[in-house]
Amino acid sequence: MKVLQINNLTKHYGRITAVNQLNLDVEQGQIMGVLGPNGSGKTTTLGIVLGITKADSGDFQWFEGQYGIGSSVLTHVGSLLETPNFYPYMTAEENLAVVAHIKRAKNVDFNHLLQIVNLAHRKDTPFRGYSLGMKQRLAIAATMVGDPDVLIFDEPTNGLDPTGIAEVRETIKSIAAQGKTIFMASHILDEVEKVCSHVAIIKNGNLLATGEVGSILGKDLTIEIGSKDNDILRGMLSELNYIVKIENRPFGLSVNIKQGFGAFDLSQLAFEKGIVLTHLVEKKRSLEQEFLEITSS
Repeated sequence: MKVLQINNLTKHYGRITAVNQLNLDVEQGQIMGVLGPNGSGKTTTLGIVLGITKADSGDFQWFEGQYGIGSSVLTHVGSLLETPNFYPYMTAEENLAVVAHIKRAKNVDFNHLLQIVNLAHRKDTPFRGYSLGMKQRLAIAATMVGDPDVLIFDEPTNGLDPTGIAEVRETIKSIAAQGKTIFMASHILDEVEKVCSHVAIIKNGNLLATGEVGSILGKDLTIEIGSKDNDILRGMLSELNYIVKIENRPFGLSVNIKQGFGAFDLSQLAFEKGIVLTHLVEKKRSLEQEFLEITSS
């Protein structure tokens, strides 16, 4: 099921085109990361699909029209777009109760929500005593009040230290494991790669690439390889039809190799040729490398 379909969405702010004819589908159960530099149109897109911002043209549809349109749809969507605001003198459970009242959600199991975000042991601590990471995790718990099908997060780890980032990352992954669909915007490549199942890369309001994180990444591998005689090693490698590129490095050679072959194949071949390897490391292409390549044009 497509929980969200975005069709030719466009938004201008004066002469600036924030979103330019964006087409994007989010399937049920996906963790879709919208990845792009600051100012690329990520937040504007989220604001439009949540009804906060009005598009100049194009449209979108939630849940294939199953729940109609308007505010009734958004009862199935939880969102965190800005810095979380809670009453500083209230505990976590008391603040969630306020959220439940605003959402008109009944029979909310606050303790369960706090367990999901790993705050049950601090449920009686006033909000003002929370670290930034804890505050963000409480905000994530607030988005789950009412048991929505989809959760939307805008830069959920922004401003956090490494510990807070790791905590929020694990929280999002644990929520996704329950079958929730997550639609999140981020400019942090590492977080998208570690958290998301799918990614849409946006620059200047334009969609440049979309798909599974694994399919967006380049399929060629890079092998670091070295021996006592790198000239002989280079000669052996240059005869192989699955080698894309060979470059000199301080440790020996850096080799780009086609999909389907790996470090084991090179090691075995070198052994058969009587070449003793002193260095052998297999490196997969990162989302950062792919992102920089896609957005460099």
